[in-house]
Amino acid sequence: MYMLLSVKNLATHFHAGPGKIARAVDGISFDLQQGKTLALVGESGCGKTQTAFSIIRLIAENGFHPNGEILFQGQDLFKLDADAIRSLRGNDIAMIFQEPMTSLNPLFRIGDQLEEPIQQHLKIAKGESRKRALELLERVGIPDPQKRIDDYPHQLSGGMKQRVMIAMALACEPKLLIADEPTTALDVTVQAQVLGLMSDLQKQTGMAILLITHDMGIVNQMADDLCIMYGGRIAEYGNQGEIFKHRVHPYTQRLFSSIPKLEKSDLLLDTIPGIVPSATEYAEGCRFADRCSEVMDVCQERESEVHQISANHQSVCHLLDKTLANRPQHRSATNAIPVCKIEDHALVKIRNLKTYFPVRKGVFLRVANYIRAVDNINLDIPKGSTLALVGESGCGKSTLGESILQLNPVAQGDVFFNDQNMMHLKGETLKKFRKHMQIVFQDPFGSLQPRMTIERIVGEGLEVHQPDLSPQERGQKIARVLEEVGLQASIIERYPHEFSGGQRQRIAIARALILEPEFLVLDEPTSALDVSVQAQVLNLLKELQARHQLTYLFISHNLSVVRYMADTVAIMYLGRIVEQAPVDELFNIPRHPYTLSLLDSVPTLENRKIFKPLLGDVPSPLNPPTGCHFHPRCPIYLNEEPGSVLKNKCTTQYPEKVEDKHSFVACHHI
Repeated sequence: MYMLLSVKNLATHFHAGPGKIARAVDGISFDLQQGKTLALVGESGCGKTQTAFSIIRLIAENGFHPNGEILFQGQDLFKLDADAIRSLRGNDIAMIFQEPMTSLNPLFRIGDQLEEPIQQHLKIAKGESRKRALELLERVGIPDPQKRIDDYPHQLSGGMKQRVMIAMALACEPKLLIADEPTTALDVTVQAQVLGLMSDLQKQTGMAILLITHDMGIVNQMADDLCIMYGGRIAEYGNQGEIFKHRVHPYTQRLFSSIPKLEKSDLLLDTIPGIVPSATEYAEGCRFADRCSEVMDVCQERESEVHQISANHQSVCHLLDKTLANRPQHRSATNAIPVCKIEDHALVKIRNLKTYFPVRKGVFLRVANYIRAVDNINLDIPKGSTLALVGESGCGKSTLGESILQLNPVAQGDVFFNDQNMMHLKGETLKKFRKHMQIVFQDPFGSLQPRMTIERIVGEGLEVHQPDLSPQERGQKIARVLEEVGLQASIIERYPHEFSGGQRQRIAIARALILEPEFLVLDEPTSALDVSVQAQVLNLLKELQARHQLTYLFISHNLSVVRYMADTVAIMYLGRIVEQAPVDELFNIPRHPYTLSLLDSVPTLENRKIFKPLLGDVPSPLNPPTGCHFHPRCPIYLNEEPGSVLKNKCTTQYPEKVEDKHSFVACHHI
């Protein structure tokens, strides 16, 4: 194996206004061998993506490289002209991006977008390029490629779009694939499919992969080497296995300890205080110093030298300098998770809840069919507890949360809150009732009105439900709730764009808490956040729950987060609950094959797994499969002999629930 890519002292800076320079990447070096995978890891704003853009010469017009070189197959890419770089891109170096929804042009068919790089770089005719495109779609596991090649992007699922992006990247068989957060927007099952595909293709072609991610489980599953970035510089670099076993930089240690595990813990997650500094405001010395619990005076004065831990492991930290006296030791958080009293009484009871959206066709818009988003759900959520709702995108989780809050007018059934049936409430009565239940949305960037101040955003509910409050009383309430979520009252005149993702989500939580509700629907509240910020928000939710005896419906597809937050877990598939159990029971003894598949898809920080991805995508709720909805993807069903009793049952009858005191499962195999 030879050295394919060698980055030496790379700096990528940007003009950011009069007299301001943003040092996004500031003197980094690493190597990547042919056939190997190097993971770049760090929080948002640490310079990972700009490193990738520097390699393919796609930085913004206000960017420049004050120093450094990038050697690809021994050739300095900075010395190539525009035509040579254009030829290199897509041919020898390819890139797949984080968001498959926006990376494909919605106006062009999949085949046209696949054929473009083939025709441009390989100079082959239209007929041959289509044949090559079909081969690529088949290679990346797109079902029925003859049909899909003429589809538009909106007709594909998220996982299929990402497969198409991988096919485009592989069109010219590149030697280097840069993958920028390739699975962040995907479900855990689709993530496993995509990672397995990338791993298989790497073995077949011998390409190298530069993998940008913030998920340490993916790093453990995929990477040979690991580069931890912070503030545009490298904090720790070396063999992935060595770093996982012996983490020496405080930033690396805190990143790992902030990750929720699949094993149960009684301790709060370790958190990293503060946020990543702006690239225009880097201080002298170690850039992590202001957030480091082991900081020394020398850290503020100058950056450490590179310390060689072993032949394949190095780090930049003054704590490794044995000549310094009184070096502090790493201190992990040891605070226990605050316990919330859970009552026997169910605060929220759901009975036979259905949300069917009508599909209208024809000139007279007659109802032709229904989308069965929520299909006959029964749930109890005891006061003070957290019920986690888990499933892939399209399973109906968010629709169920909205239906409980009476935000879907087509919902039918019964939702009892403190034994009062909300479905019978209308108009002003329902409006008054809403203050008892609130929602926190997934995207802190999209759920806050950008033209309103924080004071107006947080206090909006008071205008509706407590309009008689004096300005002074209103201000006191807003200040109090902001302090509760860890924000200063002085921010009230500022706007959402002035805050980080974690701070915005705290503002969203404050908005939900201002009316002192008893029940919160938390719809993927941390999925858009870095792992370090996620830990802060999860700890906050635990503390608030214990302080106010809050009841949570926690919607998520992140099973590690669910393990940390939940008391009970309900697994949802295509509008129905297929398994429900106390959190320890469900994680230790999963019974439904769908639950098993979800757990098997999660990459862990321990041993690498053999990829066993769940096949296919969630079917359309417009035409769900007959019998058990899961049977077309079920490993048990697919391994059954044709014509067996179980196979016939799975295709003709929806399974009855097998129940005990605290759990149930709906599966013919049980």
